[in-house]
Amino acid sequence: MAIKVAVAQFTAGLDIEDNTRQVTELIAASAAEGADLAVLPEAAMFFDPAGTQANQSHGQALDGDFVAAVAEAAKAHGIAALVGMSESLPDLGHDHRDSNTVVGVSSTGETVGAYRKIHLYDAFGYRESDQVRPGEIGQPLVLQVGDVSVGVLTCYDLRFPEAFRWVTDAGADLIALPAAWAVGPAKEDHWRTLVRARAIENTVFLAAAGQTGPTSCGQSMVVDPMGVELACAGERPGIAVATVSRERLEQVRAVNPSLSNRRFAVQPS
Repeated sequence: MAIKVAVAQFTAGLDIEDNTRQVTELIAASAAEGADLAVLPEAAMFFDPAGTQANQSHGQALDGDFVAAVAEAAKAHGIAALVGMSESLPDLGHDHRDSNTVVGVSSTGETVGAYRKIHLYDAFGYRESDQVRPGEIGQPLVLQVGDVSVGVLTCYDLRFPEAFRWVTDAGADLIALPAAWAVGPAKEDHWRTLVRARAIENTVFLAAAGQTGPTSCGQSMVVDPMGVELACAGERPGIAVATVSRERLEQVRAVNPSLSNRRFAVQPS
C-alpha cells in the first residue's frame, strides 16, 4: 500500500546528449535509494530559458532517442519515471511549435502516457506560448505505480487550483509536478506555498521536481496530504526520497473530508 518516490533535480541546458546523461544518472540514483518512481524536472531534455535558440525546433517524438534512453534506464534499474521533454508534434501548417511534455515510463521500460502542458507560462515578463503549443484538454493523465495512482501536471499549472482538482477527481493519490520554477522576487516562497496548498486542498500527495539554478530555484519536494514536507532536495542538484502511502491518504481524508464536503465541481473551459 506504499511506494517510495524520488524527486530529482539538476540544471538542464542546450546539450541534449549531456542532459540525457544526467537524466539517466538521476534515474539510477533514485533507484539506488529504493525509489519506485522518479520524478524529474520539466524541460529535462532541452532547456533554453534565455531564448538563444528560440527560432529552432529541438523537439523529439515519443519514440525518439531521449525517451528510448529514459526507458532503457528505467528498465535497467526497475523504476518508473516521469520526465519533461520537448515533443515534436504534427505540423498543422500554421503552428510549428513543440509541446512541453511530460512522458511517463514504467519500470519495465514501456511508455505509459504523456501529459502536454496546458497552462503556458505567459507571466512575469516571459512568453512560453511564443515557442510552445498548449496541450489540448482531454482526460487527465493518471498512471499506476504499485497501489498508488499518480496524476501529472507541469510547473505553471501549479497556479491553477482547478487543474489540480481536475486531476484529483480523476483518482490521483499523488500528483507529480515536473517544473523549472523561475527565480525572482518571492518566487521561491510562491513555490513552497502553492505546492503545500495544492496538497492540502485536495488531500493528495505532491511530488514537485524543479530544475536548479541559476534560472530556476530547485527546492524539489514531496508533501503529504496534510501539507507536511516529507523531503526536500534544497537548491543544488540531487534527489530527495519519501514514502507515499494510501494508508496516510485515507487517514487524512477521514479527518479532513473536504473533497466529500464540497458543493462545487470543476469543468474544463
